Order: sequence, then structure tokens, then C-alpha cells
Amino acid sequence: MSIESLKNRLPDYARDLKLNLSSLAAEPGLTEQQRAGTFVASALASRNAEVTQAILAEFGPKLSPEALTAAKAAAAIMAMNNIYYRFVHLASASDYKTLPAKLRMNVIAKPGVEKADFELWSLAVSAVNGCGMCIDAHERELRKAGLSAEQIQAAVRIAAVVHAVAATIEGEAVAGSQAAAA
Repeated sequence: MSIESLKNRLPDYARDLKLNLSSLAAEPGLTEQQRAGTFVASALASRNAEVTQAILAEFGPKLSPEALTAAKAAAAIMAMNNIYYRFVHLASASDYKTLPAKLRMNVIAKPGVEKADFELWSLAVSAVNGCGMCIDAHERELRKAGLSAEQIQAAVRIAAVVHAVAATIEGEAVAGSQAAAA
């Protein structure tokens, strides 16, 4: 399975997704590691097996074993952090903001790749998961590391398209099974 197989699975009404997937797969504003890791972390955050398999087949070989593990770790730790920090942000009671999280997050300090790349992947997953606090925190770190607004935007564009592809493929599977049952 590959990016081409994903594009072939998309219906005609999702032509824009096909085009965006192609252009982002060659996004020049990111290094190959940044781009590949963003695709992998975003696919894992999409929670769609077919999309994840295709993205891993396409972009996994472009990453060192350490970088692939770090992209997976970004998706894993953000799956936890995005829920927790979204709660802290959205809860009306302000005392949650002053309580320590008491959650292990050691991988953030030692991700096994350049800190900026891990932050970029964490930002992409946070965008998929909709955690404003995490988005702000990772965006700040990326700016401090010297990434431009265009580079940060490119990662979020990848996350948005991967998520949309996953949602479309999942929706088509449900619609297809309902049509078969009718």
C-alpha cells in the first residue's frame, strides 16, 4: 500500500484531497525527515488502519529507525497530552491549571531525534486532536528553534490532509456497507 493506493481509494468528490496529498508528499519547505515524520505521526493520530499502513509503507523507509520511533512516540504522547491539556484548558474551574499533571512525559525531553522535529510532529498531532494549549506550546518551541511560519503551516497542512483522507475513506467504508445492506 502507498500514497497512490490511498489516492485511488478516494472518491471523485475528494479530488482536492488527492491533489493535496500529492503536493504535500513533496513539500519543499520541510526536510525529508520532518515531512516523513509528520505524515507518520498524523496518520497514527488519524486512527485509520488503512491510512496508517499506506503512510508507513510510503514514509517509514524514509526515516531512520530512531526517527520512525520518535514519530510514533509523538503520536502516542500527544494522544495522552492532548486529552489532558484540552481538559485543563476547557474546564471552568481554574484550579486545574495550577495542579501538576503527574503524567510521565520523558520522551519529550529525549525523543531520539532533533528536538525541533519532535516538536513539529507533536504539533501536527495536536492539530489533529484539537488541543489549543498544546498547539500554542509546540508552536512557541518551533519558533524558538528557528522554524518559519511557512514550515509550521506545512506540517499542519499535512496533518489536515491526512486526517481528511482518513475520514473520507472511513466514511466511504460505512456508506458502502450501508448500501450493501440495503
